[in-house]
Order: sequence, then C-alpha cells, then structure tokens
Amino acid sequence: MFAALRAFLLCLAAVSSSHAAPWSTFVQHSTHSARSLPNGLTLKTYHPKSTFEVYERGVPHPLSGRAEKASFTDAGMAFLHSKLGDGMSLRSGFESSHASHVYAVQKINDIPVANAVTNVVMNTKGDVVSFSSNFVKLNSFAPVPSSPKLSKEDAVAAAVQQLEGRHLGEEPELAYLALEDGKMALTHSVRLELRHDGHWVDAYVDAETGDVVGMVDYTTELSMRVVPISRADPTDGFQLLSDSDIVDPKASPSGWTTFQGENKHATIGNNIVAFKANLTAAVLPASDPATDTFDAEFDPTTDPTTDTNVAAAFAQAFYAANTAHDILYRYGWTESAFNFQQDGTGGTNGDPVLLSVQDVTDFNNANFVTLAEVDGKPGLMRMFLFNVTTPFRDGDMVNGVVLHEYAHGLTNRLTGGGNAKCLQTIESGGLGEGWSDAFADWVAQTANGGHVANFITGEWLNPTGHGIRDFPYSHSRAVNPYTYSTVKQFNEVHKIGQIWAQVLHIVHGALVQTLGSADDALTNPDAENGHTVFLHLMIDALSIQPCNPTFPDARLAWIQADQNRYDGKNRCNLWLAFAYMGLGVDAADFVDSHKVPEGCPLQYAAPA
Repeated sequence: MFAALRAFLLCLAAVSSSHAAPWSTFVQHSTHSARSLPNGLTLKTYHPKSTFEVYERGVPHPLSGRAEKASFTDAGMAFLHSKLGDGMSLRSGFESSHASHVYAVQKINDIPVANAVTNVVMNTKGDVVSFSSNFVKLNSFAPVPSSPKLSKEDAVAAAVQQLEGRHLGEEPELAYLALEDGKMALTHSVRLELRHDGHWVDAYVDAETGDVVGMVDYTTELSMRVVPISRADPTDGFQLLSDSDIVDPKASPSGWTTFQGENKHATIGNNIVAFKANLTAAVLPASDPATDTFDAEFDPTTDPTTDTNVAAAFAQAFYAANTAHDILYRYGWTESAFNFQQDGTGGTNGDPVLLSVQDVTDFNNANFVTLAEVDGKPGLMRMFLFNVTTPFRDGDMVNGVVLHEYAHGLTNRLTGGGNAKCLQTIESGGLGEGWSDAFADWVAQTANGGHVANFITGEWLNPTGHGIRDFPYSHSRAVNPYTYSTVKQFNEVHKIGQIWAQVLHIVHGALVQTLGSADDALTNPDAENGHTVFLHLMIDALSIQPCNPTFPDARLAWIQADQNRYDGKNRCNLWLAFAYMGLGVDAADFVDSHKVPEGCPLQYAAPA
C-alpha cells in the first residue's frame, strides 16, 4: 500500500539541512540564483527574464472566430504560437470558476529548454487577459548542439563529484539550459540530494564538457533566529476539538485519517502522512482507535522527545497541515490545480504531503521539498527541534511554522503551472518566503474581527517583540519601516521575503477596512469580505504571474486577478496599498513609486 511513498523516502537516511546560502548582488535578483557549496564551488544559475503583459478586459485569441468553440488548451496554445511562433509544447493547464490557464515549455530539436516557460490566462468569456514568457531567442552565431557527447552515466558521476551529492536514482533527461551569454547548453538533468544540506536539486551537466552549468533547488526553508529561553508556553489555548470542528467535509470528504479508502486510525490520510523516522513503522496511532482520538497532554517542562510530547507534536503538526490543505482547497487549490493528495478527482494521484515530525537531520529550522513534476510526486515537509533552550523546543508545536511550510507547496506548484522551477531567482525566492508568511498571517487575522492587527512571525520561538523577522508586520511605519526599495539592501531570500509579506499585510488591511471581515473566512470563500477577497487574489495571482516573477510582476498579477474574479472592483484599493509600499505604477529596479493610476484617490489611508 505504501510502496510508492516508501520509495520516495528511501533517500532520507542521510538527509541534512542548513540555512540558505549567500546570494549575488541585488541587481541580479530577477534573473539569477546562486549557491556556495562547502567545497568552494559557487554555482550561479541564469533564469531568462520574463516579459509579462496584461489585457485588462481581454483580447481575442486566434481561434476566437471559429463556429465551434475551441478547448481552452487549444485556444491558449494558439495564442502562444501567435506570440512566439513554433518551438514549444503544452506542459499543463487547468480551469477554475473564473479563468483558465495554459502553460508551455520552449523546445529546440524536440528537447525542452529547462528554464524557459510561457503561460496565458483566459477569462470566462474565453478572451486572453494575460501573457508571460521567458522564451529565449537563439543567438544565430552560436550553434545549438543536438546530441550529447557525454553519456548519462558520466553525467551522473560528474554531478555527484562536483556538487558532492547523492544520485536519487532517477534516469537523467536531456534538456537545454539557456546561458547568460546567449548560448544554449545541451545538458543532462541529474536529480541529486546534496550531502551538506539535504537539498534535493536538478543539476544540469553540460553534455559536451561535463561541467555543471546550472541547478534548480526544490527545497525551501524557514530559517529561525535562535534566542535565549522563552517564557512563552505553547500549551496555552489547547482544546480537545471534535471532528466537526476541524475537518472540512468539502475539502476532505473521507476525513483526515482515511488512506486509499481505509481508516487507518493514525496520522495517515489522503492529505498528510505524518511520521517520525520511518514512514510505515513510526506513524502515530490514535490513543483511542475506536473514536480516532489523539489526546496527548503536552508538557513544556520536559524534553520534546518524551512519549507524550512526541504524541502531542504529531497531533499538532498533523492538525495544522491538514487545516492548511482544507483552507486552500476551499479557495481553489484543488486536484486539477496540482494540489497535494493521495486520491482525488482530477489531477494526478499519489502525492500527499509527507510530514517528518521531529526530523533528526537538523535543528532550528524547517523545510519543504516540491519536485518539478506537475503532479503525482509527494511533497516532503521536515520539522526540526530547536536546541537553544532547556528543555529543547519543537517546531511542530508552532502552527505558523507548519502553515508557512505548507504554503511553499502552494506557491511552487501554482507558479509556472506545477513546474516547481519558477521560484528560483533570488527575488522570486524571496516572494515565495513572503507568501508563506502572509498565509500564516492571514490565518491568524481571521480571528481578529474587523481589523488586521500587527503580526509577529515565530514569537514563541523568539520572544523579543519581533519574532524571527526584523520587524512585526504592521500598518505603522514606526513599527515596520520596510518598503519595496528595501529589497536592494538584502541578498537573502528570507530577508527579501519579509518585505513582500509586509506588502501583503498592508494589502490585507486595506481590503478588510473597505470590505469588512467575516468569522467564517477559513471555511466560507464564497462570501465577499476583506479576508476572502485577499486569499482568493493571492492564490489567483500565483497562476497568472510569469516564471520567476519580480515584485512588480507579482503586484501586476494581483491587479489582473482582481479584474478576472471581481471585474476590477478592488483595483484602486489594491493600487493604493501597493503604492503605499513603494509598488506604485512606476516601481522598478527597487526604486519606490507612490504613483497610482488615473482615477484612483491619491493617498492611502492606513487602517486605524
């Protein structure tokens, strides 16, 4: 029953993790990623810059005039061919209630270009409302090789040796990689686990020279600031909740503990499989299998690895991750949009999130692996202990950490149509961290009534008044002074991410101030209020934006998402909030703009 999932975990025995590597200077945030390895190698990977166009009310596609309506994939591909010519193939696509999305990859000699993606979005009328592409124009003076000189076996050996990695057993695939100098390298794509930090990567080995010329890293991490012992106590507010209180029957109709039609009475389900050390031998059974009750009392005065605290960690992480699944399912991240589930209707089955509780391969951290396949490969979330207090503390006990990590799966799968290769630049990786904090922020704000309060990320883990970030997220400049232009001060994705999360905190507050709030926003996405509109637009925009988006790209995708879903009703409100954070009409290259479009009020009024 667990053969496929067990196979996925064969490589975990030697996994380790570390903090993110240093990045290059801010001027390359939108086109580059870089990794510095312990052997002294610094590997910089180029990601072609995307063009991004929006057509607010929509424009026709080449098949619009036909008597018989074309399928959305045919219509989308026809438009992409009209913009880019031949030399591409359909990668993926999906329809939602308000838009359809088509993604294609560039091909040369019938071989895909690994870092070249295009997408088109159509509204319910079938008109095209946005288009993006980072397809590469070939240098006519540089011949493109069509067949490899290097064998697959030699490519694996080269990648293992140069990156100090371990081959994960998957057969390498041929792929072109666009290089910064305009040339196109024919490569073998080799999937590895890096020995020094446990990251899962695709290494692109030049099929002529044997050099590693690029890398895609599928692991995203939450880096924590270690602190002296905290007085905060995670047992505050624990309740014994019933099934009807926590499981959303629409999102999880078989419940949380049913796997392939059978109730396992353990932390094994269609959405999440929580385990410790070994997938089949170390899941947590219910303390009362007859009623599926997980009722362990957490004791903060004892080590987190005691039996009762391990059981509490299983229950808390399993609860938080399943809740994240159910919320996002309600808001449109379903099987057909590449979510994580073992079984479902639409999409590819076989990919729940595997949640490693109290993972022993690292401390003071957490991470999430999303592989590049569109669908069908499980996500892997690893939660670690924090060893700077006595007794140690457990990241599994912090809902915001679990929500942050789960949201990495959302953003990696929706940006680029399930590609997982489209948040690889420094700037787009920072956006990824920001969306994850923003999702945790959003969940907390839904309980705050009609206002969006200051939000501190990881306060229990770092009770200094600003948690694990530089400042709380706040509407007050005195509390959080960051704006878009602050990005150029940083070269690390988590630092950049907190700026985007602050932008979205401002946007969320503006929407709640204008549209009000609702107590049932976690389970009722159909009501129109500030909370529901915010999460709908955040998720919708992910599928609109280009591969490796910039801050202005992500902002523009929000504006178009509002046009698609709400007919532009919130356009000025959004522009005012973005402009307040320096992302006005003329924002570019990390220079603030507070300009708004004609017809919008000229000043943003911060919520009281």
